[in-house]
Amino acid sequence: MLAAERKMKIVEYVRQNGAASVATLAREFGVHEATIRRDLAEVEQEGLLKRTHGGVIVERLTPNEPSFNERTTVKHDQKERIGKMAASLVEDGDHIIIDSGTTTLHIARNLVHRSNLTVVTNDINVAAELRDAPGVKVTVTGGELYPSSFMLNGMFTDYVLRSLHVSKAFLGTPAIHPKYGLMHPEAQLVPAKQGMIQAAQEVIVVADDSKIGKLSLHKVAPNSAIHTLITGKEVPEYDIKPFRDAGINVITV
Repeated sequence: MLAAERKMKIVEYVRQNGAASVATLAREFGVHEATIRRDLAEVEQEGLLKRTHGGVIVERLTPNEPSFNERTTVKHDQKERIGKMAASLVEDGDHIIIDSGTTTLHIARNLVHRSNLTVVTNDINVAAELRDAPGVKVTVTGGELYPSSFMLNGMFTDYVLRSLHVSKAFLGTPAIHPKYGLMHPEAQLVPAKQGMIQAAQEVIVVADDSKIGKLSLHKVAPNSAIHTLITGKEVPEYDIKPFRDAGINVITV
């Protein structure tokens, strides 16, 4: 069997079964495990499957995000670590954007004692965290309020973001994929994130381990637009390596 044919059959087998180990695939196709590992590396590069420790699974689209209240309790400790690390990258005197989200909220919580900062945000929760910070000037983008999350979005938000130039933008995401980049399930939220990226000299994505390697419906930006990815130490090295290979500075905490 030719390698190309075997890879197609591997994809078909895993899609039918949901997952498979390297040993199982080696027996199924009568080849050495090292051959299967090479095949899996190639099909993962093509975005067809996702490798796991000792095997492979079908990549599934990330559905619409859960509510804000649900997300605040998920991976809370990890989000705290990520937020603290992200805040350490901010220098006094910076002009920054902080995206809406439960992970980005922890960035704001670590900036309250900083000096001479300007923070632009489309998140009322982020603005509220910084309301009593004497050294932080807060600019809210305006836009349509999403009551469930206190996020601002829409035409006014996009207009303000297009008029800005900042040193750093900190973005949250429900999905970031080694081949397809930054992704999101909701089309109406994509333009604001793209505006943040275009406004910033440096783009920093904060994402807990559940977001790494995930696919979603809409592409926000390629990985080439991202300078730094901060995630949890829970992410396996084989999931991190493709992002490092793409030139992204990956920080795990």
